[in-house]
Order: sequence, then structure tokens, then C-alpha cells
Amino acid sequence: MMDDLTQVQRIIVWILPVVFAITGHEAAHGWMAKKCGDNTAYMLGRLTLNPLKHIDPLGTLILPGLLLLTQTGFVFGWAKPVPVNGRYFKKPLRDMALVAAAGPGANLLMAIAWALLARLGVAIDIETISMPLINTGIAGISINTSLLLINLLPIPPLDGSRIMTAVLPYRVAVQYNQLERYGFIILLALLYAGVLDALLQYPLYIAHNLFFSLAGL
Repeated sequence: MMDDLTQVQRIIVWILPVVFAITGHEAAHGWMAKKCGDNTAYMLGRLTLNPLKHIDPLGTLILPGLLLLTQTGFVFGWAKPVPVNGRYFKKPLRDMALVAAAGPGANLLMAIAWALLARLGVAIDIETISMPLINTGIAGISINTSLLLINLLPIPPLDGSRIMTAVLPYRVAVQYNQLERYGFIILLALLYAGVLDALLQYPLYIAHNLFFSLAGL
């Protein structure tokens, strides 16, 4: 279905799913931080799905756009990180892990929502209405499953590393988190070397089959 779209049509179809997948991910971090006792994101107005509060020009617009145009295989990005102050947490390691897990959790819920939208398109069965719903739903499933799996990788500062930190011995965790300054470089190197594709290809295949089945595709 997507193969029949022009590059401009492809970007139009993907823009809303990409923006809301990334901003919803960050808003979920702030929401969970508030639940755990940290009101920093709430006080700064970051507990919102308004993209203008979260957009990072490079990570939310330019990088996903380039990945779409070059058809690298994975589309991902990031928003401005929601500020989190662990000093307000009663159990810092546990609560930081919960905050980290909330982002991928939000992507899981959004993937379900986009699958249901695509299913609505299938049920309507009127091409001019159905195809935009189905294509947008496919884009929503694709970006959210990609963000879900990529963010669970244990590469600082991805969410998976925050979860990993909660279970590692303290001294090991300190050394492990020193990798954070190189995390973005490591991620891009893995992407362009094809390692990321090799690591996530099968999990993405399983996830896509699951959500496309829910969508009736």
C-alpha cells in the first residue's frame, strides 16, 4: 500500500504518526515522573501532547524525514527530553526505571490505537476514505513499534539503560552510565552499519504481524 505513494504523499501520511509517537513518548515520561513525586515536567507545561512543547527540530523533524526519504529501514527520532529530578523520588532507582518504561509503554498504546484506526479503514471499505486511514494506521504502527523496541535497547541514555541501571550493582551501574556521552554516536553507528537492523528485524517482524493482525491487514 505504501509502495504506491509518492515521496510527498509518504511524508504527509507519516508526519502525524511520527510527531505524536515521539511527543507522546516524552509526555508519558513526565506523567510517570509526576506519579512518582516529581512535578518538574508538570510545572514546565510538558505534560501535554501539544507537539510545540516537545519538538526538537533535528530529532522530531529532520532525522525522521531523512530516514523516510532514504528508506534506511528504521524510522525513529526524539523530542526535547522531559526534565526529571530523581531527588523527589522515594525509591530513585525503581522510580527512574518506571519513568523510563513509561515512554515505550506509551508507544505500545499508540501502536494499538493506530491499528484500530487502520481496522476502521478496513471496515469502511470505501477506497477514498479507507486508504488514508489504513496508510496512516500502518505508519503509526511502524513508528511506534520502532520507537518501542529501539528505546528498550540497553544503550545509555535510551530507556532500556535506565531500566538496566535499576538492576545492576551500584559500581557497575556508574561505569555503565558513563557510556551516555557516546550513546547517540553508538546508535547512529549501529544504524548505518546495519547492526540495528539485524538486532531488531525479527522482533519488529513479530510486532508488525501482531499489530497488522489487530488491524485486519
